[in-house]
Amino acid sequence: MAAARKASKKKKSTSRSAKKKAAKKPHKTSKRAVKKAVRKAAKKAKSKAKKTSSKKATRKSLKRAARKSAVRRAPKTAVKKTKIKPSPNFKVVRKVGDMMKLAREMRSKRRKIALVPTMGFLHEGHLALIAEARRRASVVVVSVFVNPTQFSPNEDLDRYPRDPSGDRRKIRAAGADVMFAPDVSEIYPDGFQTFVEVTEVTRDYCGASRPSHFRGVTTVVAKLFQVVQPDVAVFGNKDFQQLVTIRRMVQDLDFGVQIVGSPTVREEDGLAMSSRNTYLSPAQRQQATAIYRGLLKARRLCESGEYDTAELAAIVLDLLREQRDIEIEYVAVCDPETLERLHEVGREAVLLVAVRIGDTRLIDNIRLSARRRR
Repeated sequence: MAAARKASKKKKSTSRSAKKKAAKKPHKTSKRAVKKAVRKAAKKAKSKAKKTSSKKATRKSLKRAARKSAVRRAPKTAVKKTKIKPSPNFKVVRKVGDMMKLAREMRSKRRKIALVPTMGFLHEGHLALIAEARRRASVVVVSVFVNPTQFSPNEDLDRYPRDPSGDRRKIRAAGADVMFAPDVSEIYPDGFQTFVEVTEVTRDYCGASRPSHFRGVTTVVAKLFQVVQPDVAVFGNKDFQQLVTIRRMVQDLDFGVQIVGSPTVREEDGLAMSSRNTYLSPAQRQQATAIYRGLLKARRLCESGEYDTAELAAIVLDLLREQRDIEIEYVAVCDPETLERLHEVGREAVLLVAVRIGDTRLIDNIRLSARRRR
């Protein structure tokens, strides 16, 4: 009996001990689990913070890269939108003698002068030329002169668009320093009989249909160079034959002027900006877009391996002939320096186009390249 009681007591004691151990064990496990959970949560939070920080940094770097890429991809013909401060000393000069005196003063101060010759009625294309001139010189002179010697008797001299007050406002706002706007009698005084003529590069294309045009252009530009004494002169690539002619004159007559060709600025529909675009009716304006569409199509064909200039010109001609009001003057592929017509595109070429739409004459061009040719 005593032995049974002792065994029962021992059994109860063992049971209590087991219960205590069982009670203690979960408590110890819970503490470790909590600590482990805390460490895990801290580690996870730290990792998440790193990832979030990394994502933010990545997003910022991607945005920076996108901005840089967008700048690199911006079309050359776009006018750069920058905040421009009008020159505080902006001047309007109308006399040749006054302009020459001002030019001498600027050169005596070792100021670099850039000239932008225009015939006025300024648009975004002209403003792009002024922007280019500002990048290249400390003083920018914009001439506004509708040159009568480059118009034939049957051309649009009298109706050529003019806006003197608007030109003045735009030139000043574009950051130019001087607007040189002489009267015809200042450039061509009584008894004037001297002209500058470049012969070979002016024979074909616009020179064939406008025989006295380039003689008038080179004469007035030579006079402007003499009066303004620029270090740099900026012209648009749209008038490509004119640009080549001016470069030839500068080289042959040893003018110390750097000639810069600025990319053609276009409307949203691709039409090259020109003061004469205002002559077009809405229907004619729509038809005029075929010029640039044809040029682009020819360039794509050239890039795909077609170098026969007759085939490239035919692409443009076909598009132009579809337009009711367009009268084609010429479509030609030529050498960009000599303007000689080419039978095949070599390393570089220029595709030139001139048309008439009603009474309005429009010109355009595009560069062709066979650099990938084997």
